[in-house]
Amino acid sequence: MTLTNQDLTNKVALITGSAGGIGLAIAQTYLINGAKVMLTDYAKETPDALHALLEDYPNAALYMGCDICDSKAVDGLINSTIEAFKSLDILVNNAAVFDLAPFLESDEDSFDRLFNINVKAFFFTMQKVAKKMVEMGVHGKIINMASQAGRRGEALVSHYCATKAAVISYTQSAALGLAEHKINVNAISPGVIDTPMWKQVDSLFAKHENLALGEKKIAVGKAVPLGYMGQPADVASLALFLASEGANYITAQTYNVDGGNVMS
Repeated sequence: MTLTNQDLTNKVALITGSAGGIGLAIAQTYLINGAKVMLTDYAKETPDALHALLEDYPNAALYMGCDICDSKAVDGLINSTIEAFKSLDILVNNAAVFDLAPFLESDEDSFDRLFNINVKAFFFTMQKVAKKMVEMGVHGKIINMASQAGRRGEALVSHYCATKAAVISYTQSAALGLAEHKINVNAISPGVIDTPMWKQVDSLFAKHENLALGEKKIAVGKAVPLGYMGQPADVASLALFLASEGANYITAQTYNVDGGNVMS
């Protein structure tokens, strides 16, 4: 019997949207398990939430601000990662934004913003990293962050749901397109995870559903079959497995981490 190896020693990971929440939890988990990590987010200066992590892992963690909607900036980010760490084995495609509005009030500005970041930038970041992996002969792992919102429609969340459905679809297509290069592409579909982003989500629901602040967050946690919201570490555990040798025969899949909200 061979035990699953989740040691990431000598592996190099690029994690987008890593200034907090799920992205930060994944970065911490990868570093603990031996990986070198390039952290990136929109802010040019290192976000406060990352200072301690960078101090704890001075030789294994770097931060570089990047607007992933800027194609040249993404090229620079990828090249800087390879220059610093001499490889690029793992991409965690995590950066995304959220918005909601009633269906009859959803506007083009919100549509453009969500699709530009959650779909267009997401896709071309994945494609650019994959090209580098192929060029270097790396049998890499790409992990895309979907959402339970991508499994269904929601009256107030039409644009966001559609972007996350696109993530699931692109994950499947990319996995088939990259299979011959031994690059695994999978996605994670979190449910309600207690991250800083939920402050924004809760306030938007409060506005459109006439709720008190905090009421929606409490309600969605209680509605989960397990009875509570998940933590970023719950998602990071799966991201570790999907980046490891134990997931070498897994590709084109989207895994739910949602306490039982979605059964698929």
